[in-house]
Amino acid sequence: MNTTERIKRGALLMTFCLAAMQMTAQKSQPTMKIGGTIRGKYEYQTQDQKGRFEVRTARVDVAGNINPIVSYKAEIDLCDEGTIKMLDAYAMVNPWKSLKITLGQMRVPFTIDAHRSPYQQYFANRSFIAKQVGNVRDVGARLGYTFNAGFPIVVEAGVYNGSGLTNQKDFWTNNINFSAKAQFLLPCGLNAVLSAQKVRPSDINIMMYDAGLTFHKKGFIAEAEYLYKHYEKGAHRPVHAFDSFVSYDINLPRKGADGQAKYLFTKVSPLLRYDFMTDHSDGSSSAVVTAADGMRTLKTTDYKRGRITGGVTLSLDKPFLSDIRVNYEKYFYGHDGVPKVSEKDKIVVELMVHF
Repeated sequence: MNTTERIKRGALLMTFCLAAMQMTAQKSQPTMKIGGTIRGKYEYQTQDQKGRFEVRTARVDVAGNINPIVSYKAEIDLCDEGTIKMLDAYAMVNPWKSLKITLGQMRVPFTIDAHRSPYQQYFANRSFIAKQVGNVRDVGARLGYTFNAGFPIVVEAGVYNGSGLTNQKDFWTNNINFSAKAQFLLPCGLNAVLSAQKVRPSDINIMMYDAGLTFHKKGFIAEAEYLYKHYEKGAHRPVHAFDSFVSYDINLPRKGADGQAKYLFTKVSPLLRYDFMTDHSDGSSSAVVTAADGMRTLKTTDYKRGRITGGVTLSLDKPFLSDIRVNYEKYFYGHDGVPKVSEKDKIVVELMVHF
C-alpha cells in the first residue's frame, strides 16, 4: 500500500469517526416537548331540563429526555373540575431497554380505564371504575420491567406515601401503600391485565383487585373490566364495579376521486358502554363515622347504580388528537339511591383536542 492510499484511508476513517461522534452527541442532547389536552363540553340533563357548558380538562405538560437513559415529565391541569392541580411530576431512569425506574408524583399502575389520559378515553365521561372506585394518583417510586415469553409481558409495581397530591410536606408514615400491575400482550389482539392495590385514605386500609380484557382487531374494540374493593375490619360493605364497552371505527377517505375534500371527518366510531358499581365509600376522613363504642366505619359516598352510554365519536384528525364525542347516558339507581347533582341522565357533546 503506497503513501497516497494510506492517506486516503486515514482520511476516510477519520471522517467516519467524526460522523459517528456527531450522531452520538445528537442522540444524547436533551429534548423537550410541550403538549396538552383541552376538553370543552356541553351537557343537558333530561330529568332536570337544565344544561351547562364546562371546561373539563385544560392540561399542559412538559416531557423529554436529559440523555438516552434519563427522562422526565411534569403535567398540570388548569381546570380539573374548576381547580388547578399538579398531576404528574416525575423523573425516570431507563438503564436498559426493558427496565424503567420512576420516582415522583404519578398515576399508580392499577386498572385499565383509570390509567387512561383524558385524550385516550373513548367516552366523554369516565367509567365508574376510572372516576370513583379506582382513581388514584400518589407520590412514590415505581419499577417497570418488560420481558418476552413468546409475547410481551409488562410488569409494574410501586410503593407510595398515601398522602395524595397536595399533602407531602409534613406527611410521615409507617404504612406505605403499594400497587402492582401485569399486562399480557397476546398476539391475537388480546390484552389481559391483572392488578392489585392497597390504599389508606384515612386510617382504614383498603385493598383493591382488578382484572380486565381488551380485544382490538382492525377497527373493532371490545373491553371488559371488573374491580373488587375490600375495606379493613368490615368498615364498609365490599364494592363490586364493572365496566364494558364496544367500539367500531369506520374510516372515511379525506378526498374523493376528483382530489377534492370529501368528508370533514377522518373516522366515525359508534360505541356502546355498560358500567355498574355497588354502594361505594372513598374512604376519606370525611367519610369516617365513629360510634359510641369507638368502632369506626365508613359512610357511603357513591350510591349503587348502573349506566348505559351510547354515542358516536367523530374524529377531525388522527384518532385521539381532535375528536367530537356525542354521548347519551342513562342511569339506573337502586330504590334507596340518591343521585348526585351531576350524576343523572344526560346528553353530552364534547370537543377534545390533544397537542
